[in-house]
Amino acid sequence: MLFLSLGGVIGSGWLFGSLYTAAYAGGAAFLSWIIAGILVIFIGLAYAEISSSIPKTGGIVRYPHYSHGGFTGYLIAWAYFLSAVSVPAIEASATVTYLSYFVPSLTYPNGVLTPEGIALSYLLLAIFFFLQYAGVKVLGAVTHGAGWWKLIIPTFTAIFALAFLYHPSNFTAGGGFFPSPNNVVEGFSGLAAVLYAIPTTGVIFSYLGFRQAIEYGGEGRNPKKDIPFAVIGSLLIGLALYTLLQVAFTGAINWSEAGVAVGNWTGLANSNITHGPFLFIFQHSGVVGQVVGLFAVWSYILAIDAVISPAGTGWIYIGTAGRTLYGFAANGYLPGIFLKIGRTKVPVVSFIAATVVGAIFLLPFPAWISLVGFISSATVFTYIMGGIGLHTLRRTAPDLKRNYRLPGASIIAPIATLAAGLIVYWSGFTTLFYVVTAVFIGLPIFFGYYAYKVYKAKASLATLLGVVDVIAVVLDSYFFYTGTSGLTVPDPIAFLIYLLVMAGAIIFSVVALMSVVPDNVRTEIKAGYWLLGLIFSILVFSYFGGFGPYGVTAPIPFPWDTVVAAADILVFHYLAVKSGIRTEAIEEIIEETKEP
Repeated sequence: MLFLSLGGVIGSGWLFGSLYTAAYAGGAAFLSWIIAGILVIFIGLAYAEISSSIPKTGGIVRYPHYSHGGFTGYLIAWAYFLSAVSVPAIEASATVTYLSYFVPSLTYPNGVLTPEGIALSYLLLAIFFFLQYAGVKVLGAVTHGAGWWKLIIPTFTAIFALAFLYHPSNFTAGGGFFPSPNNVVEGFSGLAAVLYAIPTTGVIFSYLGFRQAIEYGGEGRNPKKDIPFAVIGSLLIGLALYTLLQVAFTGAINWSEAGVAVGNWTGLANSNITHGPFLFIFQHSGVVGQVVGLFAVWSYILAIDAVISPAGTGWIYIGTAGRTLYGFAANGYLPGIFLKIGRTKVPVVSFIAATVVGAIFLLPFPAWISLVGFISSATVFTYIMGGIGLHTLRRTAPDLKRNYRLPGASIIAPIATLAAGLIVYWSGFTTLFYVVTAVFIGLPIFFGYYAYKVYKAKASLATLLGVVDVIAVVLDSYFFYTGTSGLTVPDPIAFLIYLLVMAGAIIFSVVALMSVVPDNVRTEIKAGYWLLGLIFSILVFSYFGGFGPYGVTAPIPFPWDTVVAAADILVFHYLAVKSGIRTEAIEEIIEETKEP
């Protein structure tokens, strides 16, 4: 369990995250890893209690169904699926990008995969699938071995860089510890740059792997004991390792070899170093003597690790995505065929579907950094339910058997919600726009299917409105995007129209479903209204805050925008807890765990 989570944490993030975080935050980049690690630990603590009490395969997408019912479950499951299914694609992309250092034809100069690179990525996805299909026993053995490798190689890489390549002056290059805005990507200054880097450069993406122990929870030997250990243990190891790697990378930069001016952090993100950051550093260190031989050997080891580390995360996430689809079907959101278990006792149809959908993501996002922000924000959006679920189930299901009871849950739960909400907010309006649009596209689809499946005789109107809603959401988002020059030009009137059309489409979906369902399902729908309010309020604050299109001239400038967003998130945390209900699903869980 520990190595499943650790294998998810240590993937392509260590290969590329240090570079892009430095490009966005300069010498202060290591603070992004520390702050993010602490925030995610609070989220992990919340899930530690829930997952040990309800160790179910595909757990994270099932917990909202237990605490708030189907409506909340729809939104969270869809957002989580979008993030999980795209991770194998990004890991395959990372592997091919590193290999392009030796085979340049695999990528274009800007790091985007060529057709040959995409083809090789598809081959890797197929390998990930077959390894998952082999079953948990084989997967566990391979993952355990790869886990040790993935832990040892980054650790020694950081040690070698600190011992032989460390330049303390790098930490104040470009205008000081917090570089001047014109020297970093996006032009944020001070702490704002550090916070913005958390969801956009691979920082939070790297930590998100802790969820693997939760996703595989129903298949573990002693999940009620092992899941909390694996979740918290992997996060503590990841926090220490990634902070060390960032310090080592920042101190080891050789500006002349990279071909950029000293302190030009933005230039690093567009230099040859992007094809293999640590590999480039060791091969262009500028040092002489016996150390050169060590660096040459270590360069080859890094090239091997460039395949093993992201591939190890990729094959784990194929399983995560497949189990997410399995969780969909178990909640009743997808046809029963997705529950089909293959010869090796894994959900084979769900794995096939997850692999195919993941491959599709390589077409619009054929570069590592292109996918990171979307995946991170979509995933952390679902993690909002960690603290809320913990707090809600303490209230609605006090008789649930809890093998691990989190101390101070009434304090840690809202902190966990606040941590997840702020990470989503710091991702910026552009990323949040993509995530919200993707989530709302999925909602009418599942509403229409759910209504048709359960209430076939009455569902024609609901299904029709679901189709209309999808078209409305897509067109509304498209016209707002193009009308604001790719979301770069502030236009409050266009934003208001966008919000009204989006809200209207969602209301149609809700009204349509409410018209065909019985009272108990209506209760579950009402229990999820708070989530719609949270999404729209965060979207509004993001647009008018310091991370929106207004930038430094925002009506609610940084840091006051973060204070306002934090207050908003906490208000909705307590609204969500109050809205929680004792669902039929949690009743079944409680009955299962009662002593005979």
